[in-house]
Amino acid sequence: MKSSLAALAFGAAMLAQAQSAPPRVIRYEVKPNELKYTYAASYAPVARLKSGDILETNTVDCFGNAIKKPGDTLSMAPGDNPLTGPFFIEGAEPGDTLAVKILDIKVDSNQGIGALAPGFGAINSTNYTPMINPPIPEKIWFYPIDHATNTATFQALDSKFSVKFPLHPFFGCIGVAPAGGEARSSVVPEAFGGNMDSPEASVGNTVYLPVNVAGAMLFLGDGHAAMGDGEIAGTALEVPLRARVQVQVMKGRKINWPRFENDEYIMTVGAYRPLDDALRIAFTELVGWIHNDYGLSELDTYELLSKVGEIHLNEMVDPNYVIVAKIKKRFLPPQRGAGK
Repeated sequence: MKSSLAALAFGAAMLAQAQSAPPRVIRYEVKPNELKYTYAASYAPVARLKSGDILETNTVDCFGNAIKKPGDTLSMAPGDNPLTGPFFIEGAEPGDTLAVKILDIKVDSNQGIGALAPGFGAINSTNYTPMINPPIPEKIWFYPIDHATNTATFQALDSKFSVKFPLHPFFGCIGVAPAGGEARSSVVPEAFGGNMDSPEASVGNTVYLPVNVAGAMLFLGDGHAAMGDGEIAGTALEVPLRARVQVQVMKGRKINWPRFENDEYIMTVGAYRPLDDALRIAFTELVGWIHNDYGLSELDTYELLSKVGEIHLNEMVDPNYVIVAKIKKRFLPPQRGAGK
């Protein structure tokens, strides 16, 4: 299977390390008083990792694990999308790329939560799209999780209908500290990653993030056990997670926006409003990746993507919308440097 230069660099580094010594494992259990609600470089790191280390950690759900039973309300949540971190990655400097390979994710609960919130959602009136009609009322659904069958059960609130669906755990939030001393809300997705709500941030995939500050300052959170395209009601199946990820610093490898990769696809992220600008960012980044790593001209790449490119609309409820553009590697030429 063909692979990009990024994957080759990650794989070669991992192989060299495996031949010398097993990777170091760093374990961190998040404490309620250490949860963060912004991506920023100003926090003290909760742990320090070296390139090649494996991190074992946990995250709470987007409500801070505060909603547990019928009768609980969204006002009980201490904040939106509490984050675990930041993790300082030694040797990471602006202009590098941080590769995060997701080795394992487990749902750390026997139930998940979904909710409607007034003023939030893809087909609600919001502060971006105000209407004079009354807002949709707050409602909360509880989803029993069957770990043996890897399914959750939806039970309608207004009828006896129920249905099971499969789980696909992933990080709704994964990102690094932004550039320029900014602190960005844990609800926002942008070039630093953040609340991308991308099912691509799942086991077997590698997430590439641009390093903007010394140490990168990696944050994780907003666990999802499943999510429909668009996350239209404003929540996924919200759960706490336990995860194992491996970090690798790719020196001198500069990217502008987050990327994903697995054995089959290369994928790029666009996170902005309006939705067409998110799409333009994602495909422009994908054109650049293919041109730089696979040697096709930009115009040949543009034409090829018009025939075999794919789009995943991850979410259209956050302050920025998120689109992932992708292409199967089997449609690409051998990448530059392959086989050397």
